[in-house]
Amino acid sequence: MSIDTESYETLSIEQDGPVLRVWLDRPERRNAVDELVLIELGDLFAELETQFQVRVAVLGGRGPAFCAGFDRKAVSITSGREEPVGARERRWLSQVGRRACRAIEEAEVVTVARVHGYAVGGGLCLALSCDFRVAEKTAFFELPEVELGLPLSWSATPRLVHEIGAARARELILLGSRITAEEGEPWGLVHRAVEPSDLDAAVEEVVAALATRPELAVHMTRTQLRSLARQASSGDISETDGDLVTLARRDPETRRRFGWNGGD
Repeated sequence: MSIDTESYETLSIEQDGPVLRVWLDRPERRNAVDELVLIELGDLFAELETQFQVRVAVLGGRGPAFCAGFDRKAVSITSGREEPVGARERRWLSQVGRRACRAIEEAEVVTVARVHGYAVGGGLCLALSCDFRVAEKTAFFELPEVELGLPLSWSATPRLVHEIGAARARELILLGSRITAEEGEPWGLVHRAVEPSDLDAAVEEVVAALATRPELAVHMTRTQLRSLARQASSGDISETDGDLVTLARRDPETRRRFGWNGGD
C-alpha cells in the first residue's frame, strides 16, 4: 500500500523509490504553519510506520524559505462552527505542534531536513525533529517565542538541549539569538552547511548514503539513538506545553506583542 500523495492540502509529496520527499507547500506564507499543516504532518509521518518501502524522508519547504514558524494570521480549523469547541478538543488542538514534531522524531524511517532561507520558531522545531539537517550556510535559525511572551513549546526545549547542549540552548531560547547555519554547524544544530548552489547535492549525498546502507542495521541503530534521546526529556513537562502556551496567550503583554487585540 502506497501513500496517497493527493490527500494532503498543505503538503506536496513525491515518492522516489525508497525516498519520500515532503514539502511544506504554503510559499505565499513563507511556509508558516497552522493547525492544518501540523495535523497533516503528524498524520503523514505516523503513516510511515507501515510504509515499509520508504527508508528516508526529506522535509523541505517550497518557495523562498523552509518555514517562517507558526502563522500568526492563521484561522483555527474550528472557526465557523455553530457550537463551541469542547475543552478536550481545545486541548487537543493546543498540542498539534508537539504531536507533529513527535511524529517526525519517532517516524520509522530516517528523516532529513532540507533548510533554505530560514527556519524560525516552529520551523526550527520541525527541522530539529529530523535526524539530519542540511542547510544553506546563509540560512538562519531563530526562536523568537520568549521575546513574544510565549514559552518554547512542541517539546523543543529538551530536544534542543540534547542536540546542542544546555548552554547553547539558553542562547537560542532565552536571548533569541539569530544564527546562520554556518555558525550552527559546529554546535550540531546542522550536520552540513553548504553553499546555496550545493544544497540539493548535499542533501542527495546524505540520502544516498542512508538509503543504500543495510536497512535493518540502520533501523535498529536509529531505534537505539531515539531511545537515548528520550533520556534528555526525562522529567520534561512537554505533555502540557500546549497548556502553557494557552495560558501565555491570555497575558496582555503577549497579546500586545502578537497583535491580538480581539478574541483568540
